[in-house]
Amino acid sequence: MNPNLRLAESGKIIEVFTRDKESPAIYLNTFEGEGEKIYQILENKGIKLTLISIEGLDWNHDMAPWDAPRIWKDDSPFTSGADSYIELLTTEIIPKIEKDLSLKPIWRGLAGYSLAGLFALYSIYKTDAFQRIASASGSLWFPDFLKYSKTHELTIKPERVYLSLGDTESHTKNQYLKTVEENTRELYEYYKSLQIETLFTLNPGNHFKDPEDRMANGISWLLKN
Repeated sequence: MNPNLRLAESGKIIEVFTRDKESPAIYLNTFEGEGEKIYQILENKGIKLTLISIEGLDWNHDMAPWDAPRIWKDDSPFTSGADSYIELLTTEIIPKIEKDLSLKPIWRGLAGYSLAGLFALYSIYKTDAFQRIASASGSLWFPDFLKYSKTHELTIKPERVYLSLGDTESHTKNQYLKTVEENTRELYEYYKSLQIETLFTLNPGNHFKDPEDRMANGISWLLKN
């Protein structure tokens, strides 16, 4: 299907998929083409929502809360761009999208896979723009993020938080990645202790198995009443 709107804002490519302008609005930071696939999965399930897919991201910058070393020899280091991107998202992208399309979302959610899942969780410490969060295979191995999440105040107490991982994601010798399941489980317990409705799901496979389905499952859970 073709999105209802495709536009470029500040170097980001944004696609908006909607059937109901007064439905919940899910903002999804993602790679090229994944937004359409995820929307189609949800639409096939009869789920009504507005999905705003944002692409063209500088992944290791826009999604990174602070500087961190590379995790693979051929990868690039992480540079702290998340705060700037949150400002862009909340002060420019969201107001323009919702005004131009006359959207009146019941509530907003923020979703993402991998580093975008980490970013979605980081956002609730920086803005009150999103009431529900889905982090699918979120990069919760990111250095010091678990400590940060438990020692800083939430800007908003979200209504729901969805966490998921592949059941073999932590089966690695990489010093960072091997902590991902332990950290995710600990964060799950912490959010539950704050009386946040939180779900943690283990999926079969590694980090790269069925990412669109996993992301759609997280968004689907956010949309339950």
